[in-house]
Amino acid sequence: MVGAGVIGLAIAWRLAGARLQVALVDPHPGAGASDVAAGMLAPVTEVTFGEDALTRLTLASAARYPTFVAELEAASGVQVGYRRSGSLTVALDRDDLAVLERLRTYLEERHLGVERLSASQARRREPLLAPETSGALFAPDDHVVDPRLLVRALREACIRAGVAEVSAAATRVLIEGGRASGVELEGGGCVAAPVTVVAAGAHSAELTAGVEEMPVRPVKGQLLVLRTAGGVPLLQQTVRGLAHGFSAYMVPRGDGRLVVGATVEERGFDVSVTAEAVYSLLRDARRLVPAVDELELVEWRAASRPGTPDNAPLLGEAAVPGLVWATGHYRNGILLTPLTADVIAELVVHGRIADIAAPFVSARFARGKVRS
Repeated sequence: MVGAGVIGLAIAWRLAGARLQVALVDPHPGAGASDVAAGMLAPVTEVTFGEDALTRLTLASAARYPTFVAELEAASGVQVGYRRSGSLTVALDRDDLAVLERLRTYLEERHLGVERLSASQARRREPLLAPETSGALFAPDDHVVDPRLLVRALREACIRAGVAEVSAAATRVLIEGGRASGVELEGGGCVAAPVTVVAAGAHSAELTAGVEEMPVRPVKGQLLVLRTAGGVPLLQQTVRGLAHGFSAYMVPRGDGRLVVGATVEERGFDVSVTAEAVYSLLRDARRLVPAVDELELVEWRAASRPGTPDNAPLLGEAAVPGLVWATGHYRNGILLTPLTADVIAELVVHGRIADIAAPFVSARFARGKVRS
């Protein structure tokens, strides 16, 4: 198992629960994109026009979250900050409201539950919304989790289940006799395995160069964390918004922190935090909720998400026997964690891919392959 973000950790936990011996290879568990995530579980308001198969996947994963969280918290003893609070998508001007209306129509055509709110109804839900708010959509089935607590819980559950941690970077997948046989480690040595699951996020493609070329690329995301002085949440639910054509979101934590994000940038593996991003994120957040001006800026982070050409994950068997993909989750890694873990565990243990994951196998991108 290569990669110890939320995806890799969840798969390792499920495989260990199936009584398999699991080695988890990662020099810094939980330190990649999983550590720079807002934790929105928003299959409704994160929907993208034309991506119906992906929407079905995210909805199915969201439906598994309550059971997943209950099992994980019992197995780890760690609370993950899961809240069924819904989300509010706000429009400021008429143009923003027209975009919101198109989204509402699209969602309702697919029987996805949203409630149209007037400006006054929206402000009753969130009194600190900007006075110029013109309307909103409320999605009651959008929830939230704290990704850092989720990583902590998954790592503890893995340890209790007997997963072995290998604190080294994998450099490439090894091939013997035409099948994957494990991974080579940076600095020498290797980890042998009959099945190798690649869940290394944006770095996944590097591990299989010359074995199976997959178009997984890094997509930079920057976000900010603000905090109230008294530790009381500024907002009661996730607030997403269109502020004069610009999109932003704010996710409150129970301890008074407020996550503001996030940029989407094609900058390779650059994870520097830029003044432009800090400015634009704060600008758009304060347009939606002016009271953010009073908060303390406590954190600014950037990470590389694993993107694919169709914005959907790579799940299932590779062309090379013994190699399994679990990557390319782009902006849906936290949301897709329960389903991905179940799908990959079923594949490894029983040799079958779940029907809902079939559209996301690697064959849709297969290019040159080399076996040795």
